[in-house]
Amino acid sequence: MTRRPDYQSITSKSALNRVSGMAFRWSLNPYRGCVHGCHYCFARRFHSHFDLGPGEDFTGTIFVKTNAPTLLRQELSARCWRRETVALGTATDPYQPIEGKFRITRQCLEAFADWRSPVGLITKGTMVVRDVDVLSDLARRTDTSVSVSIPTVDPELSRRLEPGTPPPAKRLRALKVLAQAGIRAGVSMAPIIPGLTDDLDGMQSVASQAADHGAQFLWGGTLYLKDGTRDHFTAFVRDHYPGIERDLFRVYPGAYARTDVARRIDEKVATVRREEGFADIQRMRDRTRPRQLELRL
Repeated sequence: MTRRPDYQSITSKSALNRVSGMAFRWSLNPYRGCVHGCHYCFARRFHSHFDLGPGEDFTGTIFVKTNAPTLLRQELSARCWRRETVALGTATDPYQPIEGKFRITRQCLEAFADWRSPVGLITKGTMVVRDVDVLSDLARRTDTSVSVSIPTVDPELSRRLEPGTPPPAKRLRALKVLAQAGIRAGVSMAPIIPGLTDDLDGMQSVASQAADHGAQFLWGGTLYLKDGTRDHFTAFVRDHYPGIERDLFRVYPGAYARTDVARRIDEKVATVRREEGFADIQRMRDRTRPRQLELRL
């Protein structure tokens, strides 16, 4: 039986986190832990900061940063703030169900709009369509993008990999709403999992349906597995896909896939992007994609 989530309010010293080694310098995460329960989620390992585990603790204990909007306004109003792009939702989903109660993500977007400060948001949550009004306002004022995370459009595979998320078809409909509202929106296929979601036909299906629903960009990156997440994902594969366990973990001598495997996956991403007409907007991927590296929190 899945553990019922326990929501705990916490106060932060800062709303924004400085990030190193990535395409952006700043991130913001209104919540810690996530009921979406994606088995591959790299953020599972960060629950160890609270002396909690990467399994049921990650999906069962959700921390809510209740003072994040207030702190964010203070930081955005500082004379030293240079209006750099902030990545919203890099560690846990900003539109997981509890957002319907606390509305912290919406309040943060309103702050970004008021201060004309650019945002790159990533989510699997269809609740994002609730905030089309503030996202449209933000997009009129500054550089704004929304990446809808869709690693696969196979509903059964998605249900196993991402048990608490809206089905891919609903995420695609959310993407269409965003695109029709004039918001720069696209699809993230990350993480691409060798042996599960890296087949060319499956990736082409994601790209084709993304294009059909108005996506303006498409990006992807290979799964990486660090301690905590690796242990959890290994157990998941052993239980649900035992036939690929040996080959999958031969690909991962450490946290990152072998270079030759990652290169082949990048080539497949480039192929499906080109075939669906995304090739001319490579620069959008570079500005919107949270690369698959670890955050310094």
